[in-house]
Amino acid sequence: MRYRGEKCLIGKSEEGRGLFAFFVGERKYPAGICQCAMHAREWITARLGLAQIARGLPFGGAWVIPLVNPDGALLCTQGLQSVSPPRRSFLRGINGGEDFSLWKANARGVDLNVNFDARWGTGVKNIRFPASENYIGASPFCAAESAALRDFTLRVRPQFTISYHTKGEEIYWKFHQPFFRRRRDFRLARKLSALTGYPLRDAPRSAGGYKDWCIQRLKIPAFTVEVGQDALSHPLGEEAVSDIVQKNADALSVLAKEWI
Repeated sequence: MRYRGEKCLIGKSEEGRGLFAFFVGERKYPAGICQCAMHAREWITARLGLAQIARGLPFGGAWVIPLVNPDGALLCTQGLQSVSPPRRSFLRGINGGEDFSLWKANARGVDLNVNFDARWGTGVKNIRFPASENYIGASPFCAAESAALRDFTLRVRPQFTISYHTKGEEIYWKFHQPFFRRRRDFRLARKLSALTGYPLRDAPRSAGGYKDWCIQRLKIPAFTVEVGQDALSHPLGEEAVSDIVQKNADALSVLAKEWI
């Protein structure tokens, strides 16, 4: 996409594809981070990220990373021809065939959203071998994409983060915060809920996600927002975009307003 504002390369994927961040709003304010399409089959959230970039921010500032897992998204939508030949037999083997439409991981079979150092490896669904989903990796941040997002986040030191996934229309905001931070984060979560119409949920047996790491390491409000109606099937297609954008277009504004 052509973009006249501030943008940067935050790193590269396992296949060497660029991971790009775009700044919206004004630099005089503390910034947030919005990241999308961490899970391959949830590539439709990249469309939401692009819509938020195009919309901009009337106040405050935020970095938007529309596609954190480009290798996985291409694997999901284009199949094995999208990855380098040396990886193809490995990926075919762990996937159990040629249909990658439900793939969630990156090009090494690491699920990026369980590869962060926040009670890493303690999630109830975590597994310890490469797979289409839930593999925590050999160590925290062993995946190029999660390491790049970590490094960028530590450089920016955001005031908040929001991560878009599919599906179910719900918001996750807890990760073992102490009382006063939990009260602060709950207030913001309720604002997101009021905007989107999505209820607040808890996932006490999950760990290792980007949201979790932001809450634990940076001690900031961080949210995982599951967009798309639960009646829809993975992977959500273009037919879901309009509703998703309509309900979430002002999410960054709601959060950014807290720090201006």
